[in-house]
Formats: sequence, structure tokens, C-alpha cells
Amino acid sequence: MSDAILEVRHLSKSFGSNEVLRDIDFTVRPGDVTSIIGASGSGKSTLLRCINLLETPTSGDVVFHGESVVSGKVNPNAYRAKVGMVFQSFNLFDNMSVLKNCMIGQIKVLRRSRDEALETAMKYLERVGMGPYINAKPRQISGGMKQRVAIARALAMSPEILLFDEPTSALDPEMVGEVLAVMRSLAEEGMTMLVVTHEMAFARDVSTNVVFMKDGVIWEQGGPGQMFSSPERQETRDFLSRFMER
Repeated sequence: MSDAILEVRHLSKSFGSNEVLRDIDFTVRPGDVTSIIGASGSGKSTLLRCINLLETPTSGDVVFHGESVVSGKVNPNAYRAKVGMVFQSFNLFDNMSVLKNCMIGQIKVLRRSRDEALETAMKYLERVGMGPYINAKPRQISGGMKQRVAIARALAMSPEILLFDEPTSALDPEMVGEVLAVMRSLAEEGMTMLVVTHEMAFARDVSTNVVFMKDGVIWEQGGPGQMFSSPERQETRDFLSRFMER
């Protein structure tokens, strides 16, 4: 029996005649930090949305602890609680305080009591440095703060895996570091993460695995040492050339 938490098997996704993903295959094991890199439009975000059932794969399978999640037999909300997602646009509820944003999913999906949800929310808001802002509304805090709240909200659901969809792309440059610092510390603590990112230093320094996508296909995957120092494919070398020159 595989020790994988998540297996993506021959996954493809089309929108009409436009094939966005083709025969995607990889495995995520406990403690892995898998960075998915590639140019915009290569299918990276669609892949995460398929994994989290926000899009339905056209063919192939997503297997969580040995069970298909695209078969229709798995409760999507219960699955998403275990495979949390952090979006580039934060997706916070604007009419709720920071604290309530981190409590609502626990109460509605996990059926936790208000007291337990409050305790858990506070734990993770303090963990990401947002404890002083629990009564603020999203419009009152910066983009970097919003993303840290979004990470705390995902952590409060006690996920086994966190999916990050370009978590720094909507941030001003000076705010990128504070979000990456939180992600680095989660990786150091053993959080299993699947990260779509343009932050090549993060992919090189923090990842256990790197997946390079181009035109909806995985062209190459491997450890960060091999991928960044001696990639096998010319397409990978071309993509990484500017970064490696720096």
C-alpha cells in the first residue's frame, strides 16, 4: 500500500475544445513541499482547482488516502477541510471580522462548538502574527495581512495538505516576504504543501519536489537540487535561465 496522501493519476481537463491539462501524474507524501512552476497559462492553477474539486477533471483521477475523490462518493466539503486551499485573491468574507472568518468554516463544516472554533482560530491567528487584528474587517488590513488570515483560516480546519495558488501574486513586493516567511515556517514544521508559485527562491530552497509545467503538461519533475542545477529538458532550462543567471 502506498504511503501517499494524494495521488494525481493521468488527470486531464478540457474546457470545450481547449485542453488545459493533459495526463498529469504525480504523488504527494506526508511532509512533502511540492512547488509547481511554469509560465502563466501553463495550467497550474487549473490543476489545483481540479485537485480541490473546484473544477471537475475531464478524465483521470485524484486519489486521497487510496480513495478516488472524483467518483462522487466523497463529500466535497469534508474533503476540502482535509485538503485546504489558499487563494491568490484571499477569498475572505468582507462582512466578517478576521476572527469570524477563521471560525465560520469550523462551525459550519466541522461542526465544532463556538468555544472550540474560537480557541482554534485564535491559535492560528496568533501563529501567523494576526492576533492583534482579530476584530478588523478585511478592508481594514493590508494584502499581506489578508493572506496571513487566509492561511490561518485554512490551518484552523486541521488540513492534512495545504494547496497554495500563487499566494503572493496579488501582493505588493514589500508584503511578499511576510507571507513566504509563514509558509517557510509551516514547511519546517512538516506541513504537507502543494504550492503554485513564481517565487523561484522559495521553490529552490523550501521544496522537496519541483514540478515544471508547460502547455498543460508536466515536462519535468524532481528534487530542487537537480531541477535548478541540472534540469534535463531544454524547456525547463529556458524557463529557469533568468533565475539561475541571478
